[in-house]
Amino acid sequence: MAALASALVGLFGTFARAADAPAVEPLLGPATLLERVFALADERLALMPAVAAAKWPRHLPVTDEAREAAVVKSVGERARASGLEAGPVERLFMLQIRIARSVQEQLYRQWDSSGFAYAGERLDLGSELRPRLDGISAALIEALYLAAPLVASGPPSASELAQRFLPPERWNDADRAELLAALASIRYASPPSVERARAAGILRVGTPADYAPFSVAGAAGVSGADVELARQLGAALSLRTVFVHTSWRALMQDLRADRFDVAVGGISVTPARAAVAAFSVPLLRSGKTAIGRCADARRLDRLAAIDRKSVTVIFNPGGTNEAFAHSRLHAARLLEYADNRTVFEEIVARRADVMFTDETEVALVTHRHPELCRLLRDSYEQADKAVLLAPDAGWAAVVDPWLTEQLRAGTPARLLSEYLAR
Repeated sequence: MAALASALVGLFGTFARAADAPAVEPLLGPATLLERVFALADERLALMPAVAAAKWPRHLPVTDEAREAAVVKSVGERARASGLEAGPVERLFMLQIRIARSVQEQLYRQWDSSGFAYAGERLDLGSELRPRLDGISAALIEALYLAAPLVASGPPSASELAQRFLPPERWNDADRAELLAALASIRYASPPSVERARAAGILRVGTPADYAPFSVAGAAGVSGADVELARQLGAALSLRTVFVHTSWRALMQDLRADRFDVAVGGISVTPARAAVAAFSVPLLRSGKTAIGRCADARRLDRLAAIDRKSVTVIFNPGGTNEAFAHSRLHAARLLEYADNRTVFEEIVARRADVMFTDETEVALVTHRHPELCRLLRDSYEQADKAVLLAPDAGWAAVVDPWLTEQLRAGTPARLLSEYLAR
């Protein structure tokens, strides 16, 4: 404990000298991933009036079988190269082509009857529209790669999101239903692996994003020492890092569901997690201790003094803090609180008295909230913090050598300092 305390004091002493803060990255939740898929499908369809308007003056037919076949073949090859099963992606694009053809045919009938009338932007079919459509197709395949574990499970929110992002002026109920059915067949072509990530060009990083200084979400996105470290890892592997939101309660379930490749955010190595997941070399070792109001420091200076009916101990659900509270406390009132980012405000406001969490977080919170103090000299259940890895996927072989070099260079400690200096 003394060594950890000295290291943290050293970090706090460098706050004023720290340079650039870790960047804020987008954090993609399930709804965002699905929204992106629907938005791109609609963006493609929204271009069809411009496509029809480009064909009409040249007397080109709506149907171009050679072009359509080339598009389907191209997206199938791109999907396969990105780690997706090609067949379902090809069928999805065939559906989009059919709906797009219907939009153009309807416009052709209107113009045959009433004369050509198009008030939108006039774009060239070959040099402008088709490159734009190809760009949407590439973006959609990437969006499908990220959303594949969600669309395959048919989440209840998908239908609602489809209603919102596939507007009635372009989509009817039957077309929406067909699109949802096609999306439900999207699958990865292989289990998670380094090779699949490299094929897609994407490193999917899961994070609960509620544990400063490692990873915490704000209005602009997610930031923290682990977030920046993961971003640098992706760059070292020539992969684009994408941060996917998970939770402590769903962490292992999301790993099994293949929703991310690795996960960060102050994750402790526990026997239960290690039984089903792999871990990198340790980043940090710390234990659990108690934080509460400084005014209660003398009254609550022992574990036995905290474990009383008159004391309310608050915890965030799903992680090691909850497990500690349930296993170590028998008389105290236990209070679950969902948002770990604001949980300490509950103690300041006297709606709770104590929280057990890692020493690292206690050092940070007491630095930022002078009315809060570490209550116990002791720490319990010392554990390593590391990067959670998809098992049997080859990640340890590429992550550990890189991470070992970063530890030798002091990068994780420097990133903690930079984050805390903001």
